[in-house]
Amino acid sequence: MRRELLKAVYEEARTCVACPLHQSRTQVVFGSGHADADLMFVGEAPGANEDRMGLPFVGQAGKLLDRLLEEIEMDRKQVFVVNVLKCRPPDNRDPQPHEIATCQGYLFRQLDLIEPTVVCTLGNFATKLLRGDPTGISRLHGQPEVRTIGPRAVRLLPLLHPAAALYTPSNLETLRADFAQIPGLLGLGPPPQAAGEPEVAPELPALVSEALEEMRSALEQPEVVASPQAATTEQQQLGLF
Repeated sequence: MRRELLKAVYEEARTCVACPLHQSRTQVVFGSGHADADLMFVGEAPGANEDRMGLPFVGQAGKLLDRLLEEIEMDRKQVFVVNVLKCRPPDNRDPQPHEIATCQGYLFRQLDLIEPTVVCTLGNFATKLLRGDPTGISRLHGQPEVRTIGPRAVRLLPLLHPAAALYTPSNLETLRADFAQIPGLLGLGPPPQAAGEPEVAPELPALVSEALEEMRSALEQPEVVASPQAATTEQQQLGLF
């Protein structure tokens, strides 16, 4: 049932024309992983490779994400990976306020259906966005907390973006240390869910604009991607591994 409901959200997103990003996208990058995942990763927005293949984190940053998961005895098939925006902003420009407001409903519905215990924000932008707070990733990384994101309370763990470790190797050990907390957080189980109406995400635009530079400079570097023959399938997009 959960997979069927996710399929319905995917079909809606796949044909979405609610903001101007649909005019320049190649395809929607809905997300990829397991529909029953206890662990979700949230990035900023698709890059050029993701836009072409329809899958999140398919380049070098994605390969590092896979490796870090392996080091805690997990793999991509056990988790769900999404971005705040489902369409690539042209030239990797900053997401605009109306794009965030228009697209966040898809993320909230994914959270509501998948019901993850732990949500890891990847990088400054996603961290500031989902926390609704201007505190930067350099101060927050590796500090778990319980947060309500859209309809659901989760254990939120801010992490450096994997791209930051690719281009600043000293960040790799920091990422490893922070990833090492994930199994313990999962073991705590989901936090109590508040009764009543879901929390509405705060207005964010001014908080996050300056936070994009770290991730953007990394994502603009050339990435090694999977073969073009690895075409996007509904199974890859919807976690039906």
